[in-house]
Amino acid sequence: MKFLPFVLRNLFRKKTRTLLTVGSIAVALFLFGLLVTIETSLNAGVDVAGADRLVIRNRTSLIMPLPLSYQERLRQMPHITEATFATWFGGVYQDERNFFPQFAVDTETYRQMFPEFQIPEQQWRDFLADQEGAVVGRVTADRFGWQVGDRVPIQGTIWPGTWEFNIRAIYDGARTGDDESLFWFHWKYLEERRPFGKGTVGWYTVKIDDADHAVAVARKVDESFANSAWETSTETEKAFAAGFAKQIGNIRLLILSIGAVVLFTLLLVTGNTMAMTVRERVPELGVLKTLGFTDATVLVLVLVESLLIACVGGALGLALAKLFTLSGDPTGGMLPTFYLAPSEMLLGFAIAVTVGLVAGSVPALTAMRLRIVDALRRV
Repeated sequence: MKFLPFVLRNLFRKKTRTLLTVGSIAVALFLFGLLVTIETSLNAGVDVAGADRLVIRNRTSLIMPLPLSYQERLRQMPHITEATFATWFGGVYQDERNFFPQFAVDTETYRQMFPEFQIPEQQWRDFLADQEGAVVGRVTADRFGWQVGDRVPIQGTIWPGTWEFNIRAIYDGARTGDDESLFWFHWKYLEERRPFGKGTVGWYTVKIDDADHAVAVARKVDESFANSAWETSTETEKAFAAGFAKQIGNIRLLILSIGAVVLFTLLLVTGNTMAMTVRERVPELGVLKTLGFTDATVLVLVLVESLLIACVGGALGLALAKLFTLSGDPTGGMLPTFYLAPSEMLLGFAIAVTVGLVAGSVPALTAMRLRIVDALRRV
């Protein structure tokens, strides 16, 4: 600590250069924070998917329905303890840009299937009692300023017309990453009003007694409905969620590629700054060694300067990224969550520390190996 004032004085000798270097690192780590937040959001369903839940859809395509009669047949299969269903509604609220997912659900079983969605008991009873009732996630409710008791009109796209719903409950996710943007309503309400598709559902979700039976149960389900007019494709909830994420490309590869470019750029910027600093202070380093500073001490002093620049810039960039995510999803509901986790922030800070060490190592070694005679010759 006794050398800290000395290090800080050297850093602020060239204030503009130091501030620009810190700013470059801050911008890079801000970008890193946003990228990992987006990647986490797109894979949120994968990360929190239930290991004991399977999703059953039409083998041809997810947009093709399945018959309602499959529910009882699924319940009778070995290792399946419950089966529920949902249907995609795809309506528009006020403007097409106001996207949020809307599902017509089996109100008798849906809540039990997804206990991670927490709903006040009285609100849930009110929802069950009102066939035009709806349950909405906290994120979507806050986005539109909805309160329990509000009446919300949604314009149908698949099933035309204006569909009006009463907000009877608002749910919260029990875990970070749970999707709080969903909108549920009674499947029976959809069934009564829609002009086509009666007697069908979008997909089933089943709960099994042991996650180890997932592969066997999935195979049994698909074999049971093989060669029928409604063949099925069964997969774990994690695989189902991952399939949605893959539809928009390999986000992880994109982030790794951008991250590699950012890291390389940071090394160049920070390394150049430290190299210039050492070159400018060669005579001073010679004086320090003359006064008794060891080679190891000089090495540490230069590395500490590089680390301070990288850590301050990294911490600033990550803090700005965290503040940005706290303002909510900037895409208007396209991302189910928008949260920069502490673990990702630690990873970003570790990258900053690594950059500081690697970028400062060559100038620090140069300073350590500097001979007193050669240094003082430049005075």
